[in-house]
Amino acid sequence: MKVDANLPFGLAGVAEAARQLEASGYSGVWTAETSHDPFLPLVLAAEHTEHVDIGTSIAVAFARNPMLLANIGWDLQAYSGGRFVLGLGSQIKPHITKRFSMEWSHPAPRMREMILAVRAIWDTWLTGAPLQFRGEFYRHTLMTPFFTPATTDLAEFGPPKVFLAGVGTLMTEVAGEVCDGFICHAFTTERYLREVTLPALERGRARSGRTMDGFEIVGPSFVVTGATADAQASAASATRQQIAFYGSTPAYRGVLDLHGWDGLHDELNALSKQGKWQEMGDLIDDDILNTFAVVAPPEGVAPELGRRYGDVVTRMSFYAPVDRDVERWAPVMSALKAI
Repeated sequence: MKVDANLPFGLAGVAEAARQLEASGYSGVWTAETSHDPFLPLVLAAEHTEHVDIGTSIAVAFARNPMLLANIGWDLQAYSGGRFVLGLGSQIKPHITKRFSMEWSHPAPRMREMILAVRAIWDTWLTGAPLQFRGEFYRHTLMTPFFTPATTDLAEFGPPKVFLAGVGTLMTEVAGEVCDGFICHAFTTERYLREVTLPALERGRARSGRTMDGFEIVGPSFVVTGATADAQASAASATRQQIAFYGSTPAYRGVLDLHGWDGLHDELNALSKQGKWQEMGDLIDDDILNTFAVVAPPEGVAPELGRRYGDVVTRMSFYAPVDRDVERWAPVMSALKAI
């Protein structure tokens, strides 16, 4: 199993963090689009590392258009020497329309078309074929030599891999059909992964005439651990808050419903509208916490992750600050990589 880590937000400290994470044996380093741009830090990560994968987990697809994604994906793939993974996610409607002031409609078909458009643009740049992409949501029919990057940029390793994050079955099927990998949302349980996510990915792969061979799955990453009991308790409290936040989102209620927690979403959603964030976390009892998260001292993390996901996922990603107790965490990572 590949073991990845998340880079710090923003630009400060990214270069040193990437260097240390590569030296510590991580397989990849990822950024997320939250309070900072997700692509700029990867330039620094590419410059200051040699072999780790670099990628976005995730960049908000619908805040951009296919041409912008094609350009930045091409440049990061070339600059990193073929190590870039374009990880995309849809976000939810209020953020797309109210935060990014962009259009929202039919998210799964739109995402499918967006990724196909990006691939069509890359194909035009690589082969010289005319750009003739005409879809329901995106049209790209103009490309001149002045706006075409050099084919030699990617001659050695080809275009980037494209991963897609999702929870619902329609978006997950899109990932299986048109992507190279799937990023499990943190709000994914083992049961949901096995009973809902995997069948949806397989349906998508079958639709494109392919099997799951070579398809990568980045596993859920809720881990509650700590070097001391107090540290683990603090991590548990923060994770309860995060689970509660995700559980209040209508798009994710299906995960709760699968486990029989039908009314929990409504309670969390009502509290979120009142700004009662602490009360939301209080609703996440030990049973819910342990279902979503691996709760264990560091030495117990790898065995439990292996038990839950070892036969399903190909890589795991952690929030792993470089000032973590490296000596205690290193054997955990080694054990995971051996799965």
